[in-house]
Amino acid sequence: MFDGIGRRVVSIWFPRLASDRALRARPVDGPFALTLKQANADRLYCLDTGAERAGLHRGMAYADARAFCPDLQTRPADPAGDARFLRMLRRWATRYCPWVGLEGRDGLVLDITGAAHLFGGEAMLLSDMRQRLARAGLAARIGLADTRGAAWALAHHGEGCADPGQPLAALDHLPVAALRLGEDTVTGLTRLGLRKIGELERTARAPLTRRFGPEPLLRLDQAMGRQPEQISPLAEPPHYGVRLTLPDPIGLFDDVMAGTGRLLDQLCARLKTQEAGARSLCLTLRRIDQEAQTVELRLARPLRDAARILPLFERGVREVDAGYGIDQMRLEATRVEPLPVRQLSHVSSGRADRLDDLISRIGTRIGLENIQRFLPVDSHIPERGFTIAAAAWSEPEGSWASPRPRPILLFPPEPLAATGPRPPERFRWRRMSLSTARATGPERIAPEWWLPDENWRSGVRDYWHVETRQGRRLWLFHTPQNPGWFVQGEFA
Repeated sequence: MFDGIGRRVVSIWFPRLASDRALRARPVDGPFALTLKQANADRLYCLDTGAERAGLHRGMAYADARAFCPDLQTRPADPAGDARFLRMLRRWATRYCPWVGLEGRDGLVLDITGAAHLFGGEAMLLSDMRQRLARAGLAARIGLADTRGAAWALAHHGEGCADPGQPLAALDHLPVAALRLGEDTVTGLTRLGLRKIGELERTARAPLTRRFGPEPLLRLDQAMGRQPEQISPLAEPPHYGVRLTLPDPIGLFDDVMAGTGRLLDQLCARLKTQEAGARSLCLTLRRIDQEAQTVELRLARPLRDAARILPLFERGVREVDAGYGIDQMRLEATRVEPLPVRQLSHVSSGRADRLDDLISRIGTRIGLENIQRFLPVDSHIPERGFTIAAAAWSEPEGSWASPRPRPILLFPPEPLAATGPRPPERFRWRRMSLSTARATGPERIAPEWWLPDENWRSGVRDYWHVETRQGRRLWLFHTPQNPGWFVQGEFA
């Protein structure tokens, strides 16, 4: 859809979007600004009116800003959060018209053609916008014209409205920068004496094209409506929810599972279309007395296979109190993750799928966070050679690389009464008298100096694999810098 003569377009510019969003969450007294690290230096990213009155500006070094304004209060900027907030505003703006798009990082564009009369006219519509945005604590400048370019120019350089069919009358006195031109082009036009849009409109076109290329005249024609410019509204995110209304109430387990299966078929088909998989699902069962029973299911891996998901609902459905009957069922994927199509072959194994289903089944009883796995860590320190992660949110690693065998059981070092650099022939450990039959070593391990660890303050350790005559296979170490013997692990 294009905006041209006969259309009405609104451009909303939020000159202080980031700072207004931050102050909405946590107001402050005095000048305020957001800082962002750029080129290894903190610079001002967005300012409020108090900071602007103090003479500060965007891009200014933070150290210089504090020198000019000692009372300045700052917080780190969050561009990703600002982008999410702008998308929320875009969704809010659909109350005025269905065609709403983003205009850069701090603006919106609305095609209100045929919608203004629903609010009592264009003036009432713009007034309603300003009042609502002001109550929300957002500074906004609004422009209204027949074209997207003209509306943008009015919002950024002369807030107001252009009469239908007369964009030049509203833009004639505005600077050429209002045509969304680059800085170099604006500087070149200014040196030629073309400072206003009206002056550019009345200048011969051929010399301008030869010197500056087609961009200045293209932007001018778009603003005047001689060239179309598309307004592309953002598509609404897909909704992963399906519903089933029953003509007669049901209450038997088999009937509820059959209805859940039908809902899963529809939901999984929608997930497949979006190449996504459900990570958590919520089944809502509404009874005829208007009470609702919910069954939540969290999966160890994103899935869209109805045959694999349906049996996982059995335990939760059996615990549902159907009362006098269930007349409506609703299934929603509350958490969705990307699940691209994979190439299958005859050599692929279903062992991983069966393991994921087992983790999901156990997780419904004890919680997915309580099912954990060990993962290797790139560290030669025994205590740091592994980490524990939830199996549902981690992938199994490959083989554990170790230059020498490591004990299955590790525990904090326990001291032994022994002297000398070689393992003792006889020693007592945990009230047991043991004698050494065979000792293999030493394996010297140095501390990781870049990580503070109180347990390794004694310096290097010489580890020995000691086999005792009593059948114990222990992992001992000796500390040469602070002589002493310790037991830290036991082999299987």
